[in-house]
Amino acid sequence: MLLEASKCSDIRKFIQISTDEVYGSLDDTGYFTESSPILPNNPYSASKAAVDHLVRSYHHTYGLPVNFVRFANIYGPSQYPEKLIPMKIKKALDNKEIPIHGQGLSIRDWFFVQDNVTAIDAILNNGLPGEIYNIGAQEERRTIDVVQVILEIIGKMRGLITFIDDRQGQDYRYANDPSKIMNDLDWQPRYNFELGLRITINWYVENRTWWKALQSVG
Repeated sequence: MLLEASKCSDIRKFIQISTDEVYGSLDDTGYFTESSPILPNNPYSASKAAVDHLVRSYHHTYGLPVNFVRFANIYGPSQYPEKLIPMKIKKALDNKEIPIHGQGLSIRDWFFVQDNVTAIDAILNNGLPGEIYNIGAQEERRTIDVVQVILEIIGKMRGLITFIDDRQGQDYRYANDPSKIMNDLDWQPRYNFELGLRITINWYVENRTWWKALQSVG
C-alpha cells in the first residue's frame, strides 16, 4: 500500500489526487470550498471520498505530510478517449453519431491539463501539510454546449447529436472555488476554455493515427 510505504519512508510530500465529485452536487448557485461537506452521490465518487478519508487518517495518526487536490474536469491533448471531450472529438471527426446523456444539461468546470500541472507543482512545493486545495478554472459549461462548440470548431453539423438515457447517479453541477490556492500559493489558471479546447482539437486532428493505435491495442 502506498500509504504504508510512505509512512515507512522519509518522503517530502504525499499528494492525494482527488476530485470535486466527493462533495456531491450543486444547484445553479454556490461553489464547493475546502470546508464543504463530503457527500458523494455515486460509487465512483464514494470510492474517491473513502480514499481521501484514509489518507487523512495517516496524516492525523502518523504525521504523514499530505495534501489533497480536488480538481474540476480536466481535458487536453492525448487524454484517453473514454472521456467526454476526446470521445466527442473522435466521433465528430469520423462523422459518427454523438450520444449525449439526458439533455446534456449537467454543468462542469473545464480545466486545461497544463493548468492542472502547474497547480500540482505549486502544491507539491508550497502546500502546507494536511491542507486541501480545490482547483478549478471557473470555466463552467453545460455538456450540450461543450459538444456544440466542438462541432462548430471542427466544422460538423449539430445533427450528429443524439440523446440517450441519463447516466445513473449523474450529478447536476460541480463547481470549485479556487480562491485558496490562488491566494495562498499565488497560482492562477492560464488557459480559458476556448483556447484550451482549440489546442486540444488541433492535437487530435494532427494525431489521427493515435486513435488507430489505441483501437488496435483495445
